Amino acid sequence: MSNPFLIATAKPGHGTIHLALLPPDTPRLRTASYQYPLKLVSPAATRSENEVPKLVHTVYLLTYGGGLVAGDGIDLSVTLESTTRLILLTQGSTKLFKAPCRDVLSKQCMNVHLAPGSALCYLPDPVQPFKSSCFEQSQIYNISVPEDGMKDTANLCVLDWVCNGRPANGENWSFFRYCSRNEIYLCLPEGKRRLLLRDNIALDDYEQQDSIACRMHGLAAFGTLIIHGPLFKRLGQFFMDEFKALPRIGGRKWDSGSESGDEDVDTTTARRIARQRQETADGLLWSAAAVRGCAVIKFGVKSVEGGKRWLKNILAEDGSVVREFGERALLCLR
Repeated sequence: MSNPFLIATAKPGHGTIHLALLPPDTPRLRTASYQYPLKLVSPAATRSENEVPKLVHTVYLLTYGGGLVAGDGIDLSVTLESTTRLILLTQGSTKLFKAPCRDVLSKQCMNVHLAPGSALCYLPDPVQPFKSSCFEQSQIYNISVPEDGMKDTANLCVLDWVCNGRPANGENWSFFRYCSRNEIYLCLPEGKRRLLLRDNIALDDYEQQDSIACRMHGLAAFGTLIIHGPLFKRLGQFFMDEFKALPRIGGRKWDSGSESGDEDVDTTTARRIARQRQETADGLLWSAAAVRGCAVIKFGVKSVEGGKRWLKNILAEDGSVVREFGERALLCLR
């Protein structure tokens, strides 16, 4: 007699998010499936705060126990259909627990497929590797190019960052290995894929003369923010303009007033001066570059709180993320 019960085909750690566009023009979360140790939570959708409000869906990426045990693996597939908008968040830092040796890895892979006109905002809490942990992850973003060119291409605002562990327990970049890779591909109408951007970070103490902590020069967090698409064009330009306005060696020092001694400055310059003073107090360093239509922002900071403060302030000052996705998109930066 055949078994009347369905046999589960999902593998441990596998998850699927499918944001569909149903007739006439309504985004719906068609699929949000997961298997241990991954868990997905999707609260009620909200609306954007622009002139023509758009329905925005949110999914929290969680793990049972708040982190990944040595040997755990997560494989998440995300699909966004045309004109849909998705926020991906976490409910705290993703903790990486101790491994018995450096050969036992925790892994995380996320494959995202974005149709023309769709938008993803992924601003998580930082990854927190515990002492003697070993971890590798990859985020691959596949952007479908419309047949009429790049006019309605997909949009990305994604953050990838890691902190130094648990300073209260004496940890300071004391893990075995941490690797993270971000790739953006253009999926052309003829079926080919073209690499648009590849960004890697590899922190490993294996056969190194200096420890990871020595090479981080007192930083407690390091991260990368990647911005792409017409929806975030203004945000990308804002970062580039603010980076160009940073004080340079031999240049004008903003926090000393004008060259003539007049302290009267416009509102934009006043905000910039206040933010740069806070950056100095937090020990924050950052740079920005334009790479094949993407804005890539690298930053390091002496405390996670300082990093969150800087990101929240600068994203709120531009306003693009809040306007297009609502206040919920910045929850992990509070």
